[in-house]
Amino acid sequence: MSALNITDTLQRPLRDLRISVTDRCNFRCTYCMPKEIFGDDYAFMPKSELLSFEEITRIARLFAAFGVKKIRLTGGEPLLRRDLPDLIRMLNDIEGVEDIGLTTNALLLKQHGQALYDAGLRRLNVSLDALSADTFGKMNGRGIGPERILDNITLAKSIGFHVKVNMVVQKGVNDHEVVPMAAYFKKQGITLRFIEFMDVGTDNGWSFKQVVTKKDMLTLLQETEQLEPVGADYFGEVAGRYRYRDADAEIGFITSVSESFCSSCTRARLSSEGKFYTCLFATEGFDLRSMLRNGATDEEMAGAVQAVWEKRRDRYSDERTEQTAKSRKKIGMSYIGG
Repeated sequence: MSALNITDTLQRPLRDLRISVTDRCNFRCTYCMPKEIFGDDYAFMPKSELLSFEEITRIARLFAAFGVKKIRLTGGEPLLRRDLPDLIRMLNDIEGVEDIGLTTNALLLKQHGQALYDAGLRRLNVSLDALSADTFGKMNGRGIGPERILDNITLAKSIGFHVKVNMVVQKGVNDHEVVPMAAYFKKQGITLRFIEFMDVGTDNGWSFKQVVTKKDMLTLLQETEQLEPVGADYFGEVAGRYRYRDADAEIGFITSVSESFCSSCTRARLSSEGKFYTCLFATEGFDLRSMLRNGATDEEMAGAVQAVWEKRRDRYSDERTEQTAKSRKKIGMSYIGG
């Protein structure tokens, strides 16, 4: 069965679906879930509000019918969701889905990695913001050092996973770690992606002054490394990629602030309680869970998805200013999925 390809008002197709499987996390990263706001008594969603695996799969199948080929599971921390390998198996059975990945802080990967691989998961994006124990411990808000994460990355590679590492770079916080991180993962043959600090949600105290741009990072890296650009593999690829001339490894830059990629964004997002968002910086979402639990047919739900996407006009990163970043009420990253 061929997919019904739909496009939004800017002629962007629907190709990627990010699914948040939980709003909970065992870290309290300052740029995502700062512990001052997400304290020990913070009320996360009860299980009854979360989409079940069957509900997630049903919705994902609808998106696949519109051309979604890539699914990424996010959170919160997705490894906190029980029986996650069952969901991997269910999603792998969806016609048209060619790639399933998972974004994780990797703290629990030792316990769950083999089961996830056996279920059919092959790609992991691991979030790691520093090699310095002091810097990383402060950034994750739990005092957890990088050793466990690095050990679990090594374990994941030995299991057979294709691993990439994501580093959110903030000026005056961990920008001194850019070069050491690049050198470490170059030796490991693992792609490292530098993410410009973004104003996702309204809780992380974002300002332009804290952004280290791709240009700044590239200039820093080129003092010691020979890098050459790599062309995109597909329309909508987010990372600007570079390869080392003297090693079999790459780095990438995710440049939401300095070089917007809105014009080629093909991503939809499904929150853990079933709201459909058309942008990471969205202010509101469409409630698919209510439709589903009120007995809507697949045809009715597909019609709703199509209507939302065809009206989509999001281009927040093109339009961002210091004022919109501060005044616009945006959904938090832990809720919408990074």
